[in-house]
Amino acid sequence: MWRLSLLDWIRIGLLVLGLVFVATGLLPWEAAAESLDEIWPLLIFLVAVIVLAELTKEAQVFDAIAARMAVLGRGNYAALFLLCTAFASFVTIFLNLDTTAVLLTPVMLALAPKARIAPLPLAMTTIWLANTASLLLPVSNLTNLLAMDKLGLDAQEFAARMWAPQIAAILVTMAFLWAFFWRRGERGDLRYSPPVLEPVGDRALFGAASAGCLLFIVLLLLKAHVAVAAGAAAALVLAAFLLRARERLSWRLFPWQLVVFVTGLFLVVPTLSRHGLADLMTWMIGAEGDPYRTAAVGAGLSNAINNLPAYKAVEGVIPAADQDRLLSLLVGTNVGPVVTPWASLATLLWFESCRRHEVRVPMRRFLLTGAGLAVVGLVATVWAL
Repeated sequence: MWRLSLLDWIRIGLLVLGLVFVATGLLPWEAAAESLDEIWPLLIFLVAVIVLAELTKEAQVFDAIAARMAVLGRGNYAALFLLCTAFASFVTIFLNLDTTAVLLTPVMLALAPKARIAPLPLAMTTIWLANTASLLLPVSNLTNLLAMDKLGLDAQEFAARMWAPQIAAILVTMAFLWAFFWRRGERGDLRYSPPVLEPVGDRALFGAASAGCLLFIVLLLLKAHVAVAAGAAAALVLAAFLLRARERLSWRLFPWQLVVFVTGLFLVVPTLSRHGLADLMTWMIGAEGDPYRTAAVGAGLSNAINNLPAYKAVEGVIPAADQDRLLSLLVGTNVGPVVTPWASLATLLWFESCRRHEVRVPMRRFLLTGAGLAVVGLVATVWAL
């Protein structure tokens, strides 16, 4: 237990606080049961998609794609930039932003010394696009999944509303990435050295993991429930590891931290909403239904307290019929959390990954460029919405 990180203790504390609220009657049992009943399919999805992503990384799928991108770029930074942004956006859209932050970041940072590339541009590409590329599909971000019941949209209808905002968010992010991290004056070198491709350790596991990711995407396109799609894909890859590399499976694959955090969140926020938080949120977003103001409040709260509690706090005071404002709130809580290190779980996990790989992130630069991206990104994305 003493090996738990500070973030782990905060998650546990949030769950304990939620249980205290239920035990003392501040949150009635019926309300607590209703809130938890809402999230169990989301928790199944979260566990399954994280296991799928972890095993996909273990099978070297991400490593192989990253190395081949660097080879395909042939030493040209502009080509590598386009490939990296496309890869990070694709992983975020289909495999969730936490996959990009937690699993793709180490892959990209490991690629940097092999190709003699500065690691910071690669790291910033993963974390910014982990947030800003998470608008298109319900599975891209937990906030999207939380919104689906209230929005009354299926995955295809959601994508039909969000494709234009998603393109706007990615384009603005690419402009900021190039201007502040990727252009020659920032990166230093004219060209990079393409790495030598290394053979995949186990082709059977590589094939099974690739098939699992494709199965997940196909099931989503066929309108399968996200928990069913992620569960089937994770089961396929898990079965391959049980047959080929059982020793590489451990309980560490189970993302208990996310389960604890989300469960606690769904007990604490409803309690606070019953005791004054809802009135405060109504005052903050205003009664006139301005989508820009709603997005700004979502972004501001996300950078102050984290995007998940920010979304839950504001969503509760927006009528289900006001679809535009609910989607504007998603823009704020997805695109906006790029300023502070605690604005999203993905950013917290990304900072930890950078620390382990000894990549220094200049905090003043991170805050200022993130603030610029948040402001310009929100305006452009809400306009596109």
